[in-house]
Amino acid sequence: MARAAKPREDKDKPRDLRTGIALLWGEQDPPARGPKPSLTPRRIAEAAVTLADAEGLEAVSMNKVAAAFGVSAMALYRYVPGKAELVELMVEAVLAEHPDLSAAAPGWRPRIAAWAHRQWAVYQAHLWLLAATAMRRQLIGPNQLAWMDAALAALEPTGLAAPQRHQVFLLVAGHVRNQAQQLADFDEDHNQEWGHLTGELLNRDAARFPALTTAIGEGAFAPTGLDPLDFGLDRILDGVQVLIDRAEDTSS
Repeated sequence: MARAAKPREDKDKPRDLRTGIALLWGEQDPPARGPKPSLTPRRIAEAAVTLADAEGLEAVSMNKVAAAFGVSAMALYRYVPGKAELVELMVEAVLAEHPDLSAAAPGWRPRIAAWAHRQWAVYQAHLWLLAATAMRRQLIGPNQLAWMDAALAALEPTGLAAPQRHQVFLLVAGHVRNQAQQLADFDEDHNQEWGHLTGELLNRDAARFPALTTAIGEGAFAPTGLDPLDFGLDRILDGVQVLIDRAEDTSS
């Protein structure tokens, strides 16, 4: 009796990085033989994005994506080698619309602020992007690089050295990402329970945490009406302006 085929496990096979890069950049070789491909990596990635938007990145599997096309998971491997490559294609898909900053007011500050808001909008629409772009040596496609290029272009008028412009980019991108992470982690019921329990603890042990108790009493955690994205972004950019002014004073 013939054995059933063992499900393919991507982790059992080391990645072919050259293949992954060719896939992201649209430079993969077409199939040498066989029927004309009925799918494309782009269509597969778009179906995976729809699934992730609805159920989260953890729900994305080759089986579920294949089901959206009415084919077997094995049929997808003709186009995408595995889930790692699929996730990278998904990132490229949601970043396909590059940030057009031409409508922003002149100057480096309005333009990098506009860039941050565009990135924030992408995170809001696709919170799974946080996990998909976690700090690791992932392959990067042209769309992801185009977003970085747009941010660096916005910062060129600062006159800062290239390493400093890169660090400013990282600060801004990190702030947006942090706000997105807070959005992804927020749970209203848990937040109310945490506030209630923490209040009880501080009422009991206020003397152990005098500064925290004072801050809470003065409304540190009360709603302020401030937009946390804009508040943090303004503080970062204020600091960048100080750096610019300092560099100009030194050179004069």
